[in-house]
Amino acid sequence: MTTSFMEGIAAADALQPQELKAESVSEPKTYMLECLDVNKSFGEVAALSRFSLKLAHGQILALLGPSGCGKTTALRLISGFANPDDGVITIASRPVFDRGTYVPPEKRNVGMVFQEGALFPHLTVEQNIAFGLSKDDQRSDRVSEVVKMTGLEGLTQRMPYELSGGQQQRVALARALAPRPEILLLDEPFSNLDPALREQVRRDVMSILRANHITAIFVTHDQEEAMYVGDSIAVMNGGKIEQQGTPEEIFHRPATRFVAEFIGMVDFVPACLEEGMIKTPIGNTEWAGGALGNGALEVMVRPDCLECIPSEDGNGAIMEREFRGASYLYRIALDSGATVRCLLPHIDEYEVGARVTVRVRCGHSLRPFLDGAAVGI
Repeated sequence: MTTSFMEGIAAADALQPQELKAESVSEPKTYMLECLDVNKSFGEVAALSRFSLKLAHGQILALLGPSGCGKTTALRLISGFANPDDGVITIASRPVFDRGTYVPPEKRNVGMVFQEGALFPHLTVEQNIAFGLSKDDQRSDRVSEVVKMTGLEGLTQRMPYELSGGQQQRVALARALAPRPEILLLDEPFSNLDPALREQVRRDVMSILRANHITAIFVTHDQEEAMYVGDSIAVMNGGKIEQQGTPEEIFHRPATRFVAEFIGMVDFVPACLEEGMIKTPIGNTEWAGGALGNGALEVMVRPDCLECIPSEDGNGAIMEREFRGASYLYRIALDSGATVRCLLPHIDEYEVGARVTVRVRCGHSLRPFLDGAAVGI
């Protein structure tokens, strides 16, 4: 099967690492948050290296990456709980860290929601929410407003130990929103909840944030969670942002092999360039980009991009079969020596060892990579 690589990416703008996809033709003149070349080291360990991002008003950014990549450190620097070694951080057009400038955490107007909620155990729900508010005539009105916003009516006089895990996280959210922060930072806030409760609480929280146009950064190491919560996703690796873009851009058009592998199930198949075609065992792609040099050329393919048909004259054999309820995930050894995975409906039940033909589905394309970086973008 032959697919056109240029057709596969024609609908997308060129995407470079750390580029934020604009929602309109022109980018905003000002951003709610800007970080520029922020560095932070702990001894000889570089936690952040030239960390840069922009966040528009009302936008939710999912900060995604493996443990130890610097996600929490980035939140601590933005909130002011730690200082960068150098760089610039601006909130609502006001520098909060720069050469000679440092604004303390309590004056940055940034809200925080932590993994465990961190509620005061000796205070009621109402008292927890009111804790960061000034004692004026509007304090009670603001507490009532936030209680209604977060669906905590009827729970205001309860103590934290009398609440479920999901209710505690909503109280933590209400407390963070009560002072009207310009930016809300959420550090894996649902990681301590069981899967069923986590999904419901996440849905509730995201509805609240979007309905109230809250600007937020949501830290997670869960790829599916990042794609659900983020208007934009920034993938971190080793203290740097490898790529930033919409969930669709990050998933379908990753800029590096690391991003491709981290954002979802993916396989890479060796390829070669011959007479304007990138040729692979599972299909070919037209290439109009000229010579590619002497590096390792391969193509990216995800399991849902492939079809697998039983055939004695096929190009591979099934090695493993994993039942997933609505689907089967097959691992297939190609005659070329490469291995790929195919995700098929549960009605396509094939035996391990069966010969099959594997090829790219109609409408999907093969994305070429050279030495770990996408080419043609």
